[in-house]
Amino acid sequence: LNKHFYSSSVSEDLGCRRGEFSRKHYGSVELLISSDADGAIQRAGRFRVENGSSGENTDYTPGTWHRTDVHLENPEYHTRWYFKYFLGKVHQNYIGTDAEKNPFFLSVVLSDQNNQRIPQYHSILWRKTGTQKICLPYSPTKTLSVKSILSAMSLDKFEKSPREIFYPEIQKDLLVLEEQEGSVNFKFGVLYAKDGQLTDDEMFSNETGSESFQRFLHLLGDTITLKGWSGYRGGLDAKNDTTGTCSIYTVFQGHEIMFHVSTMLPYSRENKQQVERKRHIGNDIVTIIFQEGEESSSAFKPSMIRSHFTHIFALVRYNKQNDSYRLKIFSEESVPLFGPPLPSPPVFTNHQEFRDFLLVKLINGEKATLETPTFSQKRQRTLDMLIRSLYQDMMPDLHKVNNMLNRRSFSDVLPESPKSTRKKEEARQAEFVRLGQALKLKTTVKGDTTANSATTSFCKKEPWESQSFCSNFPHEVVCADSWGQSLLVSTDAGILLIDDGQPSVQVFDKTLQIKQMNVLEALDLLIARIDKGKDSRLLVFRLSAVRKDIETKKIIRSKYDCRENKLERTKGCHLYAINTHHGSELRIVVAIRNKLLLVTKKYNPRNTLTSVSLLSSPESPVEEFQYIREICLSDPPVVMTLVDGPTGDSDNMICVAYRHQFDLVNESTGESYRLHHVETNRVNFVAAIDVYEDGEAGLLLCYNYVCQYRKVYPFSGGSPLVQPSAYDFHFSWNQVPYAVVCAFPYILAFTTDSIEIRLVVNGNLVHTAVVPELQLVASRSDIYFKATAAVSGSSDSSSKEMSSKSSPQTPTAYEKPEFPLPSLEGEVPCKNLYKIPLSNLVGRSIERPLKSPLAPKVIPTTTSSGIASLPVTHSLSLSRMEIKEIASRTRKELLGLVDEPIPKTESAQKLKKVSRRQSDPKQGAVRSTSSDRIISSSFEGYSERRHLSTSSDPDTLANREESSPSSYPFQLISLYDEDIIDLK
Repeated sequence: LNKHFYSSSVSEDLGCRRGEFSRKHYGSVELLISSDADGAIQRAGRFRVENGSSGENTDYTPGTWHRTDVHLENPEYHTRWYFKYFLGKVHQNYIGTDAEKNPFFLSVVLSDQNNQRIPQYHSILWRKTGTQKICLPYSPTKTLSVKSILSAMSLDKFEKSPREIFYPEIQKDLLVLEEQEGSVNFKFGVLYAKDGQLTDDEMFSNETGSESFQRFLHLLGDTITLKGWSGYRGGLDAKNDTTGTCSIYTVFQGHEIMFHVSTMLPYSRENKQQVERKRHIGNDIVTIIFQEGEESSSAFKPSMIRSHFTHIFALVRYNKQNDSYRLKIFSEESVPLFGPPLPSPPVFTNHQEFRDFLLVKLINGEKATLETPTFSQKRQRTLDMLIRSLYQDMMPDLHKVNNMLNRRSFSDVLPESPKSTRKKEEARQAEFVRLGQALKLKTTVKGDTTANSATTSFCKKEPWESQSFCSNFPHEVVCADSWGQSLLVSTDAGILLIDDGQPSVQVFDKTLQIKQMNVLEALDLLIARIDKGKDSRLLVFRLSAVRKDIETKKIIRSKYDCRENKLERTKGCHLYAINTHHGSELRIVVAIRNKLLLVTKKYNPRNTLTSVSLLSSPESPVEEFQYIREICLSDPPVVMTLVDGPTGDSDNMICVAYRHQFDLVNESTGESYRLHHVETNRVNFVAAIDVYEDGEAGLLLCYNYVCQYRKVYPFSGGSPLVQPSAYDFHFSWNQVPYAVVCAFPYILAFTTDSIEIRLVVNGNLVHTAVVPELQLVASRSDIYFKATAAVSGSSDSSSKEMSSKSSPQTPTAYEKPEFPLPSLEGEVPCKNLYKIPLSNLVGRSIERPLKSPLAPKVIPTTTSSGIASLPVTHSLSLSRMEIKEIASRTRKELLGLVDEPIPKTESAQKLKKVSRRQSDPKQGAVRSTSSDRIISSSFEGYSERRHLSTSSDPDTLANREESSPSSYPFQLISLYDEDIIDLK
């Protein structure tokens, strides 16, 4: 406790573990050398080897997964915008050349966001370097110009101004450009290897496979007859049986997959190299190696296979003893990281889960391989050739066209057509829509597009699904922070403390306007920035004093009761930041215009978090803070983040964002160093999130549509090394976020109407949730937000989107986006507070913050069977034998197997005594302590659930419960000791 007294929140603690997360769960690069039977070296190669974290200790550390969430990365139903939002709808297409005389195409459409009654502009910029996609908000009173759209895409200078293309046939050409992003269907190789085979010639020469190999093939997909096959062929002959008579085929989440199975491809006794088999499997990007034999036998190495095309090998072994599959992944060194990471150990006893995991891993792996230089350069050359060819075909025809519509080349995207040409324009639009819809139907029938996710994963529960926290919240939220299981919220009506299912409690009145706050339970501190302008101040409170006021129901504090809580020298501050990770002191940096004030609070061993010390300590903790130094900047900072140095002595840094740059400032010397310069005219700074790898700092710099990772090496000679590194990467959001939250393995971007969820390790898109009127409230632990609708688990909407027969640029009365009308005139749709549990995002139960400051009201609930749930205090200390005895008796009691009362053991007496006390209204509610215990039971076919904790969210517990027809697990989940016991 003396060494690491500052207990940071779980999300922040996970935030410093990106390096450990990537290294342990995505493998490490190794030099693999293969040799023949005589020991002679054949080939060598560098591959990233993923084998699970078999060497990790059993102690739980944040960021360690014991199960993984399986997601398709960059799913086509989120990335194929032109097919989804444009094709078959009236939209605008423009052509032009940039300052370097490179042609480009721009497509713009006004569409409804997944039928959520949120109209948005979807824009695609086609360039030789790839496609750029952004969403822009729709405003019925503010027009949007082509120039402003291109400016948002960092394209401000042109050699030729954009001109609109009116030919319906352009849709077919743009669809071809989008298809260059990669195929929606996949072909994977499957190579059977017997035990002891060390060369690819031996593996390809196996005529037949074993019984376990046949079961594996049956697990992968269906056996189909190639002759006459009308589905996706994957390069196989479906007419003359020249590539075999049968193959393995499946459809997974809308993707058609053909497997090139070595034992099903033509075999030649005369040809030892089996060229016909290698011609298919050797040209597959991903190959599955099914190897017979024990784990201790000769291991497969990718260098055994002679192929310049295959980048990923999935080694599969089957264990007959426990009927399980073991998986190991080899990725060529240049392949970017891709998920999902293998579980620890990478053994699957559930065959269906193994199939889903394997297929998702292989699909994500092939998509990642297309980003390697070998494939990306080829794709860029092809895209450049197609765009230049299309430009040369279009420009002469555009010069011949001479009508009023060409005046829209640089005008508003939402113009009214001239009356003289309105009929001609309507006829053109009708033909445009007809051709687009026919092309969309043809593409769908060919199988060149994925099925809607609503039809492929509608039963899957996603980790980002939200729970209702507070219904009909009427106040405007300024800022908030979590306090245990509660939420401390600054609103227009004052500072409120909100707990799930309980009425809110006012802590401060509305004279105290808090603009920024941090609740630090472990330090018993509340830090807040109040007011604005010259009257701004930084206040510090003791949480114990605030809690005491709530319990005793004293007079609600006002601004004038907080004079003793003001930190000196902070008048006029407009921003502050604190260090969020483990350390020996609390550091606060306060920004007062272009001046930074560094304040610290040292750990005082006499002021530990004991009840005695809290009673003896003064109510105001101002005296415990000390001023360190003052640092002057050239401009007032917009974003600040404290970065811990490797030693924590004199190498701590402050990342500040202002003007067009991110700078690093040394806390000890005040020297600043350029970290990143933004090459755009307008900059909207969002966040700078500090993450750490091997004790070295890194920063996620978020601005405009961009999120860039920059690795910051330790100080060398007094200055940090911030030059470009191979570790750096960047990705782009589809919309400009106003807040970014890290909840590893995810990074979430919040906009006014959506949450965009990506993976931190590679920036790949996982999901986009449409949330109307969204406002992020707090994210230090669980994520709280305010909105008119919750986040659902469905990845898309199966409802039809807004379509029109006339231009969306001039929407008619029946085409304008419809919004839910209030029942009464002037009534505003009610907004609710929702919560996304961090435990769901990180993949397992985690340590929760300290107890809720609100004393929970114990209300025994009655289940459908008439059994009242038993409230129990959290201060019980039961041995494992006592817990096991109580669990066994409770299970039998619920199943109706016993009628006699519970034996009067010491533990049973404790339960009985507490139950009497909590059910007696005269005794009052019993407040929980830090040794919280939640006991829940789940029974197949039963609706009974006993909650022996009143301060935990029942939905969170329900998410963790899994029942099976053959067993009724009884779980005891300790949120503090990370102790999970299954008693059956």
